[in-house]
Parts: sequence; C-alpha cells; structure tokens
Amino acid sequence: MAPSDPSGVSTSVDRRQFSGLLALGALAAASPATAMRTAAARPISNVVLVHGLFADGSSWLEVIPRLQAHGVNVTSVQNPLTTLEEAVAATREVLDRQDGPTVLAGHSFSGMIVTEAGVHPNVSTLVYVAARAPDAGEDYAALASRFPPPPASAGIVYDGDVGRLSEAAFLRDFAGDLPPARARALFAVQQPFRKALLAGRTTNAAWRSKPSFYAVSSEDRTINPELQRYMALRMRADTVEIQSSHVSLISHPREVAALVLKASGR
Repeated sequence: MAPSDPSGVSTSVDRRQFSGLLALGALAAASPATAMRTAAARPISNVVLVHGLFADGSSWLEVIPRLQAHGVNVTSVQNPLTTLEEAVAATREVLDRQDGPTVLAGHSFSGMIVTEAGVHPNVSTLVYVAARAPDAGEDYAALASRFPPPPASAGIVYDGDVGRLSEAAFLRDFAGDLPPARARALFAVQQPFRKALLAGRTTNAAWRSKPSFYAVSSEDRTINPELQRYMALRMRADTVEIQSSHVSLISHPREVAALVLKASGR
C-alpha cells in the first residue's frame, strides 16, 4: 500500500490538488450551505438503493427493513449490469415512480449510477457506500490507477465478454468479514457483468450540486480505502468510516442504514 499522510489520503495523490481540496473543505465548513449538506431540511420519505458488481438487489436486504422501520418507502433497483446507459435507465425508471424527494444510494460500481442519475429532479441527497464517485466525463480507471490496486482485481474472471469474481476472491476480497457459509451463499447468486459496463463514463456529477454522504469501508479489498477517502473528500461528503470489508451493507447494515437515514433528515 502507498504511504498515507495524517488525513488518510494517499500521498500518491498530487499534493497541490490535495491542498486545493483541503482549501475547498475549509471554505465549505465556513459556509452556511454546509449545514444543508448534513441532513435534509425536512425528512425524505423515499429511498432508492442500487447494487454494484458481483451482486443483485437482494444485497440490500439487511438495510431495507431498518429503513422501513422508520416509515421510509424503499425500492431496490435490479441493475442489469450490461452497460452504464442501461443501468442508469433502469434507475431512472424507479426514480420516476417516486412520489416526492428521494435519497439515492449506491454501493460499489453503482456509485457511477448515483453520480449520473442523481441529477434526476426527484433526487434530493446522495449516499455512496464504498462506491465509485467519478466526476463528469472522468476516466475512473485512470483515477483508480493512482492508488495501489485492490486484491479483488486479480480475481475477476471472464467468459468472453462476461465477467465475475472467482469464489476464492469473492470470499476473501469481496465479503471477507462475513461468515464463510453466508459469503458462499452470496457467491451463489452473484450476477455476471458485461465488459461494456466498465467502459462507460458519466456525463453528470450529481455530487457537485446535491448533498452527498459517503461510507468508507476501511478494510476494503475491492475498492482501495484510500481512493474512497479521496473521492469522499473531493465531493465534500458527510463521511463515516466503517471497519468493514467491501460489503458493509451486509456486514454492518446498522451503520449503513444510519447514514441513509441521516441523509433523509432522520
């Protein structure tokens, strides 16, 4: 792993850029608008959840009842994992059905979807759970390459243009803090993805205009935690750290649900 400074951001990041980000953070902290980023002015009743690679909509099952217990209307999108455009379209269809302001939350790869679809008029706040958070038009692979590669990257196997994680990588690098029997059950329902999905780039960066929240997984072996911290800092997100593998939404659902509820103004 690359060395880190006391802020937790990798020193592989250009220091001038990092200093600029710190200055932006200081300005935000001094601004009255910052208070509006920590919670919605009025409680939001709708939450839309989006899953990432190596999973399906059921990956949110530990979080959903915790949100519903607070009277929240929850929908988990079934991400087709084909192309970014089709994944965003599936999410927009769900957002179109929401009656009023909505929290849009995404795990892992679906941070791309949150970033793109989050400009939808029904979306009030964004939540990223160990998720990608690119800028508009940014090459995410190039951004990620500035940090040490996570171990899970070596565990992706392809059958033609369809990819998935090997069982060993899934248990060790994706769901490493789950009981092995539970991790193997999740591996059994792993959904394959198309290579074309990874080539997509966002045209919007919803986090530039909407309050954003980020849950960093400090023990993540699928997305480098230093990269997560960098993206959270760049978007000036309200950030929490969870001592978790990549699947904090399954291994630490209470903490993830609490962040979503905070984003909803509860």
